[in-house]
Amino acid sequence: MLDLKALRRDPEVFRASHASRGGDPGDIDAVIALDERRREAIGRMETLRADRRQMSKQIGQAKDADTREALKAQVAAFKGELQSLEELSRTLEAETQAAVAALPNLVADDVPRGTTEDDNVVIATHGERPTFDFEPKPHWALGTDLGQIDFERGVKLSGSRFYVLRDDIARLQRAVIFYLLDLHTRRGGYRELYLPFVVRGETLFASGQLPKFADNLYRDHEEDLWLVPTAEVPITNFHGDEILEGDALPLRYCAYTPCFRREKMSAGKDVRGIKRGHQFDKVEMYAFVRPEDSEAELEKMRADAEAACAGLGLPYRVKALCTADLGFGARKTYDLEVWSAGCGEWLEVSSVSNVWDFQARRAKIRYRAEAGGKPELVHTLNGSGLGIPRAMIAILENNQQADGTIRVPEALRPFMGGVEVIGG
Repeated sequence: MLDLKALRRDPEVFRASHASRGGDPGDIDAVIALDERRREAIGRMETLRADRRQMSKQIGQAKDADTREALKAQVAAFKGELQSLEELSRTLEAETQAAVAALPNLVADDVPRGTTEDDNVVIATHGERPTFDFEPKPHWALGTDLGQIDFERGVKLSGSRFYVLRDDIARLQRAVIFYLLDLHTRRGGYRELYLPFVVRGETLFASGQLPKFADNLYRDHEEDLWLVPTAEVPITNFHGDEILEGDALPLRYCAYTPCFRREKMSAGKDVRGIKRGHQFDKVEMYAFVRPEDSEAELEKMRADAEAACAGLGLPYRVKALCTADLGFGARKTYDLEVWSAGCGEWLEVSSVSNVWDFQARRAKIRYRAEAGGKPELVHTLNGSGLGIPRAMIAILENNQQADGTIRVPEALRPFMGGVEVIGG
């Protein structure tokens, strides 16, 4: 959530940022107008309370009954007006908070300006694309031919955009998860968390998912429980409503969760195979840091995501997202995309974002820079480390062989019981 005081103090900065995302600058003006009405109501209440106190004194000092009764009548009138103003103030407070909560984060100054995802900027490319002396197959053909990706039974069990993995490909997915958790805890210094896969609505609000993305989430309609769309959600609120000690920062966590999203998808190339589904696995990285350290932490988290791609032997590139493609809560984001030979395209496997104090303000996560100091908001960062389905697609397609078998990357073999080839 944005800082309302900062918005009030320098609205032009917020108008420009909102416009750069494709938003209407009038959204900022609407918040300011609501806030002004709320503050006017509060000011009027304070004046009435002061007048009422003064008149109450005058009642005690009045010498004749008529004067006292007239003053009492005025005090009674003030009481009725105060009650109306208090109700108005509460309504305006709720409307102002809702309007602020609907606004995306400020955009960092060094984010590329753009109007579509085509304006994202490729800033680095690593690794060589694989070459073949045969026509490489897409993963859905590879997996089906091996009898280890079952789309028909996925649909039978749960409907469209679900699938079943079997045997060594199921084991390969488990190996990728183990590899990533092992890498990030050993190399990156992240502490592993095992988290609930359902959360309360307030947890989704704290992370910025509610109210904006309510239509894309699965929920239990009898209780305030929602399936997690990403581990970022529960980790954000892991330290919700806490004051952390500055010496404890940075706090870095990683976690595996399945993720559930009611994505609206149309038929076509983009939804073939396991690329986009309503359920998918992901390993998430997350950090709580001092504000002055968040930019450096973003570069570290990006390096950690890159190490995951490189360790799996996947050619990848890094994009700086433009203003139009930034996520709702992100101030600055890098996307990592891996090359997948069968699909013949770059697939996003990680978004690494600096969120600044946007989530911390919602979740009330603060720290003391020094003992006894005034609490300040932390900065939070999150990154996929990695998204599993698209990493799996690249692993399967880039390591296929002419006979339809698939070589297991060396980094994954210890987690596969030494299996070197799938389907051999």
